[in-house]
Amino acid sequence: MKPLGYWLVHLHDLIETRFHRALEADGLTRRHWQVLNTIATEPGTLTEVEQALAHFHDDVRPLVEDFAGRGWLTGECELTEAGRRAHDRIAAQVHAQRARLLDGISDDEYVELIRMLERIAENAAAPV
Repeated sequence: MKPLGYWLVHLHDLIETRFHRALEADGLTRRHWQVLNTIATEPGTLTEVEQALAHFHDDVRPLVEDFAGRGWLTGECELTEAGRRAHDRIAAQVHAQRARLLDGISDDEYVELIRMLERIAENAAAPV
């Protein structure tokens, strides 16, 4: 049996690859999706978007600029109609990928998995 660290890294790599393939036709990455989805669900200033994604990104500006260049943003961080359509289309792709990843896992199993991972993270963050 392989250890937890192996499975976490392996799963991360597989998820990155799967999302890359799903989003590459639009010239997007998983990080693009995280920023776009944050703007769609929690619109705010650029600073607020950066704070919401601080765990994942140091600087979301290049991604926000990319969206603005595509005509998906108006103002500081608000989706245009084209941006909403793009978000909806991409969200469907992302949800299909997530459903595939969780195929055969019940809702209860998923909740338990997340609880276990949270506990492991808490344990890892505790002082040595």
